[in-house]
Amino acid sequence: MKHILFLFVIGLLFSACNSEVKMKTEEQKQTEDFNYLLEQFADIKIMRYQVPGFEDLSLDQKKLTYYLSQAALCGRDIIFDQNYKNNLAVRACLEEIYKNYEGARTGESFQNFVVYLKRVWFSNGIHHHYSMDKFDPGFEPEYFSELMKGTPNGNFPLQEGQTLDEFIPWMTSIIFDPEVAPKRVSLDSSKDLVKASACNFYEGVSQKEAEAFYTKMKDPNDDTPISYGLNSKLVKRDGVVQEEVYYEGGKYGAALKQINFWLEKARTVAENNQQKAVIEKLIEFYKTGDLKVYDEYNVLWVSDLDSRIDFVNGFTETYGDPLGMKATWESVVNFKDMEATKRTEIISSNAQWFEDNSPTDKRFKKDEVKGVSAKVITVSQLGGDCYPSTPIGINLPNADWIRKEHGSKSVTMENITYAYDRAALGNGFLEEFCLTQEEIERSGKYGSMAGNLHTDLHECLGHGSGQLLKDTSPEALKNYSSALEETRADLFALYYILDKKMIELGIMPSLEVGKAEYDRYIRNGLMTQLTRILPGKDIEQAHMRNRQLISKWCYEKGMDENVIEKTSRDNKTYFKINDYDKLRILFGELLAEVQRIKSEGDYDAGKMLVETYGVKVDHELHREVLSRFEKLNIAPYGGFINPTFQLVEENGEIINVAIKYEDDFAAQMLKYSEQYSFK
Repeated sequence: MKHILFLFVIGLLFSACNSEVKMKTEEQKQTEDFNYLLEQFADIKIMRYQVPGFEDLSLDQKKLTYYLSQAALCGRDIIFDQNYKNNLAVRACLEEIYKNYEGARTGESFQNFVVYLKRVWFSNGIHHHYSMDKFDPGFEPEYFSELMKGTPNGNFPLQEGQTLDEFIPWMTSIIFDPEVAPKRVSLDSSKDLVKASACNFYEGVSQKEAEAFYTKMKDPNDDTPISYGLNSKLVKRDGVVQEEVYYEGGKYGAALKQINFWLEKARTVAENNQQKAVIEKLIEFYKTGDLKVYDEYNVLWVSDLDSRIDFVNGFTETYGDPLGMKATWESVVNFKDMEATKRTEIISSNAQWFEDNSPTDKRFKKDEVKGVSAKVITVSQLGGDCYPSTPIGINLPNADWIRKEHGSKSVTMENITYAYDRAALGNGFLEEFCLTQEEIERSGKYGSMAGNLHTDLHECLGHGSGQLLKDTSPEALKNYSSALEETRADLFALYYILDKKMIELGIMPSLEVGKAEYDRYIRNGLMTQLTRILPGKDIEQAHMRNRQLISKWCYEKGMDENVIEKTSRDNKTYFKINDYDKLRILFGELLAEVQRIKSEGDYDAGKMLVETYGVKVDHELHREVLSRFEKLNIAPYGGFINPTFQLVEENGEIINVAIKYEDDFAAQMLKYSEQYSFK
């Protein structure tokens, strides 16, 4: 819930498109002739990232990275299954055709089949990773049957007692029938959210039954509440609602046992006793599934500030659950960028100043900000729900009481943002959607810096700010929780990125950096993010709702003073900020209201904000934006393939860990299916 997910990715895909804006130290760290952009299909572009500084790590640090990376890959099947109960069967079926089909592979239908398979790989299932809608395969059911029958050596995932003739119509229905699992996560509050969602967190239960089940488990007087339901599937068996818990002896046990195998190896080369204790506690959690142990792990993890190597591994984010309770599995392995972290350390060391000077009501502020840490990291491996599409920043843990009592860790993934920037050079996006040359030049000069600072502020301070009132439940905002939390964190970042304090602290040279971020944010929130929406659709993804909510609210509230001007030139629409200082005031006013909503658990007010400003699309503007964007031939979504780490041995001893940069998306996906699937 605390990912800046896909800001992770959001304006970055398009922002620093024409500039050589990275600082020289970063230029020197990365190989300039490295090919970042590998391929493009459907609405996706596949990239790769470098891991600068890996060779400078000690041997034990390299071994630790290797073991943690193996653990990150072992959970791949978990996320496929969590996203939809039949995803693994679909993937296995498609891969068997891809590997063994004996017919012609040159026609349009087969190429469309390949694109469909790549989309399934990219989204960890048959639903779009952002819109949550089921993919249109792009080829006919009859052709799919032909593919199946033309693969006589295919090892298809037949169910017990099922024949191929029975399997084909069953699989065809899953892939092609628009009424079968049409949406992975539905946030339409007029429907039963559980029954309307295809995600594999519930079976045979209704939204009302699920909410009642967990309400009974909660103690309203508990100051350290467990995140009930986080690591389980809720099912009804013989009329009884019960949990299937994820642990070594339960659901996903085979994969979790393999993850623990590699965590045990990682424990032996831990950098210090604190990190060793963190790993041991995570192993215990996977063995038991005990959420109290998970809280103990998070407390230990957030306190580990001395280790160079770090990782996220677990059931973490709740975006994939319409009720915002159950978590998908993810992993990110990384190490600290020592030089770039100086910037985030300045921000985190001044967290109390930012909290005290926030425009929010004093009742909702923390009297004492504890344990806020921030660093810039170099990502070395992505897994689960962070692969192939990854955030550019993370703030964890999610439990409000742990954040209040023990603090949080914030990271900015700078080698990931760098890869986005390099892959986007020269694509013409700014020239198409910026009204003035001044705006283009400001983005060219400061856009990359502004994006990274926004991530720093969003993750370190935004998610770490404020507090709930004593009687407010963390789940009070229900299906609007994620969008409102991202709104709150973005507003905190936007409010402060135009503050002179940022210059006083020495982390940006002038307020032009803040203006560059305001330009990008409003342009994206009101217009360019619509490139990710199909014609006629509403906005459903939490981060997209958040960005339109902020931009549209400020546009509307600033109309009388023309703070943001909607204008046109050559029959093209543009949004121009006329008064940056007044826009900052509006950001502050909205931040105060959103913090109140969260602190008080005001569901009705939160629903009103999201539904009024964050959901509906201006269809005429949408058509125009799609038309302009289509001419640029840019994929609106992006993701990465991982590097491969290999042990180098001599006389039975590990003497080094080598890194290899892969360049074939399909090959990596097939390799992962072969090597990291556990029954």
